[in-house]
Amino acid sequence: MKIDERHLIQLAAVVKTGGVTEGAALLGLAQPAVSRTLSMLEKRVGEPLFVKGRRPLQPTPLGLSLAEHGLVMLAASHKASDLVESFRVGKSGVVRIGGTPFFMDALIARLCAEFQTSHPDVRIDQSYGYFPDLRAALKADQIDLAICPIDILDEGSGLEFQQILPGRNVVACRVTHPLLLKRRPQPSHLLDYPWIAPPPGSPLLADLRALLLSFGATEIKIRYTGGSLMSVINYLKSADALTIMPHSVVFAQRKEKTITALPITIPHPERALAILKRIDAPRAPAVDQFAEFVRAGFQDLRHLIKRHEESVIWGL
Repeated sequence: MKIDERHLIQLAAVVKTGGVTEGAALLGLAQPAVSRTLSMLEKRVGEPLFVKGRRPLQPTPLGLSLAEHGLVMLAASHKASDLVESFRVGKSGVVRIGGTPFFMDALIARLCAEFQTSHPDVRIDQSYGYFPDLRAALKADQIDLAICPIDILDEGSGLEFQQILPGRNVVACRVTHPLLLKRRPQPSHLLDYPWIAPPPGSPLLADLRALLLSFGATEIKIRYTGGSLMSVINYLKSADALTIMPHSVVFAQRKEKTITALPITIPHPERALAILKRIDAPRAPAVDQFAEFVRAGFQDLRHLIKRHEESVIWGL
């Protein structure tokens, strides 16, 4: 015998509330419609579902057993409704985000944790990559958002981006580096020390070469090639080496008091940190909520960095 699941749900609502009117209100249905459903169900099973003459309604053993199945369905229905509403307002779902290693480790990971404080049911899947890989991942629908430095998009790329932080590089070193004791360090002084190369594929590598060429270097004294941000920081902490980093990444380490930026002005790259996404991407409320959270976080960070820059006397 096949029984309509909707009939079991209505039976469960009546048993749960103790009355047809109350059960109908719980489901948002009209009372006569629920009464008809119960009559149809009784005819279907050929047995009474409620003890006659009892108020509030008292289910028979069969009615109670069927209602228990209906309660499971009712709970599942409510859970599904809550899930849909949660997804609709961006409180649940999955955010797939890719980005360049230094920015992801120094800035985005912390924002992910803060975002999930108010959105605990949103899962964030993070991956690493540089612009060519991230662009391909966006087009292949492998990620929803990319956060990386960018200058300009090709026409017809199918992508859109929003700048969240202007580009600015600094020369990073440990807080006890000898160059910090000099009042006005000259370019030649920087060439006396070994350098850490950014990871392969990073646009910072081209920035480093251009910087050292502008200082008059004929060769680059590379003593370590960086991998993760943590490996670069740990190397800097233990040696009088130098490297090039985005100012925001160095600024994010200020409370650790391990690395800092040399007060030397160097050329700014012609690019900015931006959030990229596909123009034709289907709407995903959790993704939109996360992107807005990141934008707001970087707006605050921009003001803090600006205030710090204005308090430092930059040489060269």
